[in-house]
Order: sequence, then structure tokens, then C-alpha cells
Amino acid sequence: MAARIYQRPKNAMQSGKARLGEWILDFAPAEARLPDPLMGWSGSGDTQAQVQLTFPSAAAAQAYAEKYGIEAAVHAVPPRKLKLQTYADNFR
Repeated sequence: MAARIYQRPKNAMQSGKARLGEWILDFAPAEARLPDPLMGWSGSGDTQAQVQLTFPSAAAAQAYAEKYGIEAAVHAVPPRKLKLQTYADNFR
């Protein structure tokens, strides 16, 4: 079982910062998604792809993965860069 651990990204549609400190562990798909012959929707029999676990820190997520023998790769979040400018800079 392979998984990835990453930090929840900020929602671009909202200015709030709720749940940004959470770390997520989700599993890689074990089989390819195929179109359903009747409806044409894509799907698979892999139920692990639907599981998404949240943790307060990356260390807690790694400890969980090690405890249950899950091969997890941690994806670090790049630092945020704030572009500070005044309102008057819009007219220069």
C-alpha cells in the first residue's frame, strides 16, 4: 500500500485559514479507473482511494503509516510569499 502525506492547501475561493494546519494521508490508487459499460462513468473496485485520514502534524501521520506498514511519502509545503503593497501602488 502506497500513500502520500501532505498539508491541506488554502482554498482559493475563501480568505479564511481554517483547517490549514491539518496533515492528510491518502492512499494511491491500487488499480486503474475504467469506464462502466452501462453508464460510462469511471470507477474501480479500489476502496482505499476513498479513504482520507487527517492528523494534527506530519510526524503523527508518519507514525501512523509506520505503525500499520504503509509506505508513505511526505510532500512538503513551500513557504508562502506575501506580496505586501499599498493601495496607491495600483496607480503607479
